[in-house]
Amino acid sequence: MQIRSSRKRINRQIFAKRVRLIDHDEKQRGIVDKEIALAEARENDLDLVEIAPEADPPVCKIMDYGKYQFEQNKKTKEGKKRQKAVQLKEIKLGLQIADHDLLFKVKKAQDFLTDGHKLKIVLFFKGREIAHADLGRGLMMKLIDYLKEFSVVETRPSLEGKRMVMILVPVQRKPS
Repeated sequence: MQIRSSRKRINRQIFAKRVRLIDHDEKQRGIVDKEIALAEARENDLDLVEIAPEADPPVCKIMDYGKYQFEQNKKTKEGKKRQKAVQLKEIKLGLQIADHDLLFKVKKAQDFLTDGHKLKIVLFFKGREIAHADLGRGLMMKLIDYLKEFSVVETRPSLEGKRMVMILVPVQRKPS
């Protein structure tokens, strides 16, 4: 297995004898000898950069490599700024939860969803409560009803052993 470096080969680091050349004006010049391409790059005080090493012959471009690297770094930083980490938050509850406690959990769920996080709701069955899975499903449907303006159901309530699990995702709000 060959490990590829993220650094591009420039000038004398290019191994091929002949290259497909793109000049500094973005014009395709066709296949030329590497030495001719290097001479033209030096003549314009630029670098010969291998941009597609897997092509046959490799594609090389005459450009200012320092400026190219700077712009690439700038683009990656901009991309990282725009990314938002979406976390999976979890809320646990039991079948015998009181109404006030349930409303408290709903409020917390609303906070998570408005922050843009996915939400996993886990309902635990203790002892023989598992025989009343229909009551658990009813409680989950009640939660879906409370959270309908904040979320969309990604995974419907499903029984996994002695737990019932469902996943909600936040509603995409249109910018106003």
